[in-house]
Amino acid sequence: MSRHAAVLGWGKSGRGAAEALLSRGWRVSAFDARAPKEENVNDLVDVAVHVEEDPVPLVAAIIEARPDLVVVSPGVPAHHPIFSACEEGGIDLWGEVELAWRLQEEGPHAGRPWLTVTGTNGKTTTVGMLGQILTSAGVRVQEVGNIGTPITRAIDSDAEVFAVELSSFQLHTTRSVSPLASICLNVDADHLDWHGSAQAYAADKARVYENTVRACVYPASDRRVEAMVEDADVIEGARAIGVTLGAPSVSQLGIVEGILVDRAFIEDRARRGLALAHVSDLQGAYGAHPSAAALLDALAAAALARAYGVEPEAIEDGLRAFRPAGHRRAILGEVADLTWVDDSKATNAHAARASLAGLPPRSAIWIVGGDAKGQDFTDLIGQVEPLLRGVIVIGAERGALIASLRAAAPAVPFVEVDGHEDWMFSVVNEAVALSRPGDTVVFAPACASWDQFDNYGQRGDAFADAVARLRAQWGSAGGDE
Repeated sequence: MSRHAAVLGWGKSGRGAAEALLSRGWRVSAFDARAPKEENVNDLVDVAVHVEEDPVPLVAAIIEARPDLVVVSPGVPAHHPIFSACEEGGIDLWGEVELAWRLQEEGPHAGRPWLTVTGTNGKTTTVGMLGQILTSAGVRVQEVGNIGTPITRAIDSDAEVFAVELSSFQLHTTRSVSPLASICLNVDADHLDWHGSAQAYAADKARVYENTVRACVYPASDRRVEAMVEDADVIEGARAIGVTLGAPSVSQLGIVEGILVDRAFIEDRARRGLALAHVSDLQGAYGAHPSAAALLDALAAAALARAYGVEPEAIEDGLRAFRPAGHRRAILGEVADLTWVDDSKATNAHAARASLAGLPPRSAIWIVGGDAKGQDFTDLIGQVEPLLRGVIVIGAERGALIASLRAAAPAVPFVEVDGHEDWMFSVVNEAVALSRPGDTVVFAPACASWDQFDNYGQRGDAFADAVARLRAQWGSAGGDE
């Protein structure tokens, strides 16, 4: 008799898990609080979806189906009653990532290494850099996980290694995943409605280090993340590897006179370092002045690649070839004697701070605002105030931002732009009015986009389109990507 799995959550992740299980002879039942979108109804004809909005009868239906395994999608929050119901009923409960690892290790690709990346911000950039480095080394790599491709849909591929982006939601249900190397880039309060507390959120992020085989990589200046490494239950022989923007100590990667240097993955690391790449190799992606966050992402990617065994030449080639995914600190070019940066993906305070970091004092025109998600911006504004020449406040919830600006940056001029027709074009023109030649306009809203857009990509597209119209109005000043 075939084994029976119940999949809770019929999105991309849930369907990927179901496909993997069906191909291995499992019987699959699907459950969701909402009816499937029309395009998802017929993609797996063998699976009927039980829809029940109320979680209590939904869980009762799952338990009544008597599954051997329950697979939960990342969108199912940690406080959902399915967790306690499975524990009480002695039913295995895995997330899609845990399922992918177990299926891989049972099959012909057992032992394929995973290089795992988590963090409040910078995950996708780091995984993209890592993927480009590995590709430059001639390695068959697949970028999977939270980055877009469910891992369950990749486990039967011929990839030699996975570069894995993991969200806190995905990490919450991992148990046996054993990455070759891992990193938590940073941790800041986020998704508290899902996790229940900042402590629970950080604890799930820390799971990225569990069972690591070779290298637990961490930002050397972040004591909180370093403690995660110290507390992790790792495979014997795994090392703690720090990344720093300064000169590296032993067992660290860092920067010396514009060169990324490895003092972790070489034999004579007590006495010397190995040059991996130049900061200028990131110029194609970030212009002449990569932010501190971009440099740390590059060091993290380099460390993970070195843990896999990549040579320096491939790291240099990979960083030179890398281009960030859309709306992630993307340089739109120079228009009206200003550099324009689209970081619409900066949907929280931590990401916006990283986007502004490294700019010269009083050189940033910051465009900020949107769905504030209950955030208090006073600390953020106090931290970035020395960098600001001016601020443009957008979005439906401008009151809290303006109050924080008046409290923490009273000398910095700001302009409000409401949601009138063609308001984004008003935003870019207001940015020009607040600026001086050579300044940088940073679209890092620190808020979700849902008040005025469907998603951050649509918001970033609107900004990029407005900058393009400004270019046509002013004439190109060069510097295009």
